[in-house]
Amino acid sequence: MKQVQFSETGGADVLKVAEVARPEPGPGQVLIRVESASVNFADVVRRRGDPYPVPTQIPAVPGSEVAGFVEAVGEGVEDLVVGDAVFGITDLGGYSQYLVTEAQGTFKLPEGFDLDIACTLVVAGVTAYQMLAEVARVDAGDTVFIPGAAGGVGTYAVQIARILGAKLIIAAAGSEDRRKQALANGADHALDYGLATWPDEVKILTDGKGADVILDMIGGSFFDQSLDALAPFGRLVVYGNASGELANLAPVRLLGLGQSVAGYYVGQWFAARPVESKRAFDTLVSLVQAGHLKVEISEKFPLERAADAHRLIEQRHAIGKTILKPWA
Repeated sequence: MKQVQFSETGGADVLKVAEVARPEPGPGQVLIRVESASVNFADVVRRRGDPYPVPTQIPAVPGSEVAGFVEAVGEGVEDLVVGDAVFGITDLGGYSQYLVTEAQGTFKLPEGFDLDIACTLVVAGVTAYQMLAEVARVDAGDTVFIPGAAGGVGTYAVQIARILGAKLIIAAAGSEDRRKQALANGADHALDYGLATWPDEVKILTDGKGADVILDMIGGSFFDQSLDALAPFGRLVVYGNASGELANLAPVRLLGLGQSVAGYYVGQWFAARPVESKRAFDTLVSLVQAGHLKVEISEKFPLERAADAHRLIEQRHAIGKTILKPWA
């Protein structure tokens, strides 16, 4: 079978297609014939060798979420059978034609569910849902500020914030096209987060109060700006560090306005809180089926063009999700 590997960290060119033996599932495992594999910014981070919550052993195969069909099951697997359409989550290995996953991390999909959408439901979808619903506890009347609002997580987050009852959704993106897309997805306003004045714009749009909830995947100076734009009793959720810069936080800064800062990493939630995470996954599936949640697929690439997929995301040209089609 074919899979994409990297044997050294660096630019997108380190991604190479290799021919390897097809794996076989062991006890409690499932072999998936991968039809769609999600490409996430986390894959770019690991390929570059940037800091990441879990270590990456090289050589490595990127990719943490796939959708496809059960090809074989290992001993002890009872809830899944050959031919089932499934979503599978893994630490690494998704950029492959076949992937072995643990049965407990492999979820059966409703009949006819779009596999291209299915492969995006956790790293982008569950991340957005759990940050807003379970970490920040978005409620009716809240103002939510979402940077990167036309990317994978951001596209989900704009729509989910509305579903949860947010009164005002302020999106941010780095280009005019991406800001227009955020507005089309339901944001009330779209700002340029590359401008140093964006916290002032948030204050103006909220009559001086600031945003009740802010998502931060950038870090560095953006973290400090986010605190400037945060409302009294506001919640700032950190889920990435795209800038590669470290931010400094003096905890005393939070006291006077009763603000809070929390971190989120989807892998930790699935490992430590599997029931809540599976419930979030099922909620997203239902929202897609009901037509309440639209999943934007930006581009589809064959495995041989995985490097192009990474460049698209790295250069922030992708609008919505980017996926690989291993059999294309």
